[in-house]
Amino acid sequence: MPDSDLELLEAWRGGDAKAGNALFDRYFDAVFRFFRNKVADHADDLVQQTFLALVQARDRFRGDASFRTYLFTAARSKLFNYLERRAREGAVDYGVTSCEDLGISPTGVLARDQQQQHLLHALRRLPIELQLALELFYFERVRGPELAEVLGVPEGTVRSRLRRGRELLRERLLELSANAEVVETTMSNLDDWAERVRQQLEQRRGEGER
Repeated sequence: MPDSDLELLEAWRGGDAKAGNALFDRYFDAVFRFFRNKVADHADDLVQQTFLALVQARDRFRGDASFRTYLFTAARSKLFNYLERRAREGAVDYGVTSCEDLGISPTGVLARDQQQQHLLHALRRLPIELQLALELFYFERVRGPELAEVLGVPEGTVRSRLRRGRELLRERLLELSANAEVVETTMSNLDDWAERVRQQLEQRRGEGER
C-alpha cells in the first residue's frame, strides 16, 4: 500500500479501492471536525458528500497543492451548498451571517466543561467566514498559503480575517461569561483548547460516536 497522499490518490485513480479507503481513514477525523461545530447532526452526511465529490472529480487534482488543501476546499464547497439550502431568503452573506443566525442547532458533543462549551458556542456566533478561518487555523493547523487557498482569498485577507475573528471571538466569549479573566485565559491559549477538542473528538470516535 502506498504511503503518501499523492501516491494513494494515484492508486485510487487507477482503481485501487483500498487506497481510496486509506485516504478516507486518514482524513475522516479532520473533515468531521470541520463540519461538526457548524452543522451538528448533518456532519456525517457532509463528510460522505465531500469524499464522494473527490471520487467524482479526483482526476481534476493535478498535485499543484497538497491533498489536504484540495480536501478542505471541497469540504468548504459542500458546507456552503448546505448553508445556502438552509437560508430562508436569498444567498448567504458569509461575512455577516453566522451558523446561529441560520438556526442550525448547536452541538454539545465536543465540549466537556463550560469553557469549552463557551468557546464552541462563541465560534458559532461569528460570521461564517471568520469561524472557518479560526477553526481551520487552530483546530486543523491550516496556515499561510494553504489557508488562503482553502478560503479562496489572498493571504493578506486571511490575516485580516484571523485578526478580526479573534477580536469578535473575545467579544462573544464575554457575552457568554461574566468572568473576564477566564475569557482572557481562553483567548491566550486557543491552541491548547483546540488540541483538547481534537483529542476529545478522536476519543469519542474510538468509542463509537460517528
